[in-house]
Amino acid sequence: MSSTAATTFLPLGATARIEKGSLVVSLHDVAPATHQVAEKILTELAHRGVSVCSILVVPDYHHLGSSVENREFTLWLQELERRGHEIVIHGYFHERPRRPNEELQAKLVTRVYTNDEGEFYDLGYDEALLRITRARDEFQKIGLRPRGFIAPAWLLSAESECAAIDAKMEYTTRLRTVHDFRSGKNFYSRTLVYSVRNRWRRAASLAWNGALLPFANQKALVRLSIHPPDFGCAEIWRQILRGVDTLTTGRRVTTYASWLDEQRARDRSDS
Repeated sequence: MSSTAATTFLPLGATARIEKGSLVVSLHDVAPATHQVAEKILTELAHRGVSVCSILVVPDYHHLGSSVENREFTLWLQELERRGHEIVIHGYFHERPRRPNEELQAKLVTRVYTNDEGEFYDLGYDEALLRITRARDEFQKIGLRPRGFIAPAWLLSAESECAAIDAKMEYTTRLRTVHDFRSGKNFYSRTLVYSVRNRWRRAASLAWNGALLPFANQKALVRLSIHPPDFGCAEIWRQILRGVDTLTTGRRVTTYASWLDEQRARDRSDS
């Protein structure tokens, strides 16, 4: 594949399409520290036909302070939910301290794959339950209704998943799946996601997502995950917008919670 082909999405006619497929766009790492850029991202997406997103909010991003105690930020979240966006709990601190004598695999996952942000990668049940319920209660106190929990970098230990279920979360997502806790079903859908941390990651992301989109677009559910730094990288952002233009043609834009509601309703009608 040439570099041009790798970084440009295929024409609409070049791939099979499911006419009534769905698209979920999720905006990650939303917190007071990323509020301004998140607003700009949502505005541009709305101009491209993405009227609702799943907004992944971090309660205390990198220990910079409580999100729910920032009045301007909470008023904005409340307005987003009123407009149909979904508020999702996204970890608690979005940060995992390094530990002495870690095994190589843990180092690779938590330091290379994600930059010390795999908060729930190996978190035990009790601490995971404490953080998830604390986030849930804080959000509910300001009138938000979070139904999902998505771990930073999609790194969720088995004990943390049990904690999310016991905290009455309805679903989680991983890099390749959407897991409905209520029905027990796993839906395969690999998300399109970018890494802009350095030059080689940006180049790899452009090539990988350029090649992946035509195949992802054949599925009933397509997921696109956006992080605030994506907006500041011009080449990455242009490709994201081209992808959005492709994916919104013939697809209905929705949120994770709404999409799962539809799957459950379909199961009830079929039974």
